[in-house]
Amino acid sequence: MTEPAFLDAIRKSYDTVAEAYVELVVPPAGMDPLSRAMLAAFAELVRTADLGPVADLGCGPGRITAHLTALGLSAFGIDLSPKMVALARQAHPDLRFAVGSTTALDLSDGELGGILAWYSTHHTPPEHLPTVFAEFHRTLAPGGHLLLGSHIGNYEIRRPTEGYGGHPVSFESHLLPADRIAELLSAAGFHVTARLVQENEDRPGREGIAVVARKPRD
Repeated sequence: MTEPAFLDAIRKSYDTVAEAYVELVVPPAGMDPLSRAMLAAFAELVRTADLGPVADLGCGPGRITAHLTALGLSAFGIDLSPKMVALARQAHPDLRFAVGSTTALDLSDGELGGILAWYSTHHTPPEHLPTVFAEFHRTLAPGGHLLLGSHIGNYEIRRPTEGYGGHPVSFESHLLPADRIAELLSAAGFHVTARLVQENEDRPGREGIAVVARKPRD
């Protein structure tokens, strides 16, 4: 199957900024309390259901993958950027990381008890999100849980020329309304169970959403 063209820009951009990303992005311990609480709630839901491991999709350097492990989950990471995966393996040699795309996951049907997609889908053009969310649904076991975090907006497209550390990037950010993200998840077969919209006091206009969704058992 031919890879969607937008993935190459994301891959090359995150390969370029990977080391600066590690330096500049706060680890889970430095996240805001609400984000940490959402991760903890997700971990409890997955532990209670006990349906399989968790895939951290768009895992970057693996910090949140390791955090999920510390919360009692069996977690592994997948990222589009080979450089990010190399840094994750270096920092967390006891965990499993692989290069892969959310548009075509190399995972079996119903293999996962949970999926974390933490701010890793907003670079995906909206017309490709149904494919991504269908892959989430396919690989989750019935009764499994998804936690998705994303920047939101009013259908804006942002095209930054510089990323972390001032390095050049060529990806786009697609900022959808919170309701539209929930609609797309529902259309993919998920039951949305919770939504948390957060204002960004430091960067007005850069609100975020955390969505908890479940794959129905029937």
